[in-house]
Amino acid sequence: MRSGEAPISVVIADDERVVRDGLRAILETQDDITVAGVAADGDHALRLCGTLRPDVLLLDVRMPGHDGLWVLGELARTGELGGNGVHAVMLTTFDLDEYVDEALTLGANGFLLKTSSYEELLTAVRAAAGGDGALSPGVARRVIGGYVAHRRARRVDAADLARLRELTPREQDVLRLVGQGLSNGEIAAELVVSEHTVKTHVSRILTKLGLRSRGQAAAFSRRVAH
Repeated sequence: MRSGEAPISVVIADDERVVRDGLRAILETQDDITVAGVAADGDHALRLCGTLRPDVLLLDVRMPGHDGLWVLGELARTGELGGNGVHAVMLTTFDLDEYVDEALTLGANGFLLKTSSYEELLTAVRAAAGGDGALSPGVARRVIGGYVAHRRARRVDAADLARLRELTPREQDVLRLVGQGLSNGEIAAELVVSEHTVKTHVSRILTKLGLRSRGQAAAFSRRVAH
């Protein structure tokens, strides 16, 4: 949980040492980011989140023992995911696309390729720390393209449609753009409103839909897209 202008606190969880070391080396070059701890498996990652209370968890989807999805589930179950708790960004490769929807539904803020650029990593960490979406542009376009098509082919649940009708037309517009992977700034430009207004809409959307994170809102939006 952030305090004032304190640096963004990050925990890195990945079973590959070269990945952990590489991410840590990049993050520690920044004055506004500090690496609080590293973990090589899900159990250790969960313990670190409990003791260190980081702002952001960079979490590998697949690890030995308990994996990243298990960690997300445990954090969600205890109320420590999203909101004023930790914001999770999944570390993934595209052979793991089948896990994207489940992770977003559990409350992950977004996804980052392990091969992402220096700039994409830093952008994702800073966005997640502020509760914003953390899908780097390349990841967003490739992942969302496949999942929108998949969800459109499925029957939309009547309960989801009822929840959607609780939103105002403008909130539905914002939700649709969140589902497309746009940041608050990009949504503001698209709708010709201030970024503050977009943040207010996103907060109201989460409250009305009973969701914990922007990632869950994106997953909901893709589920009801037609």
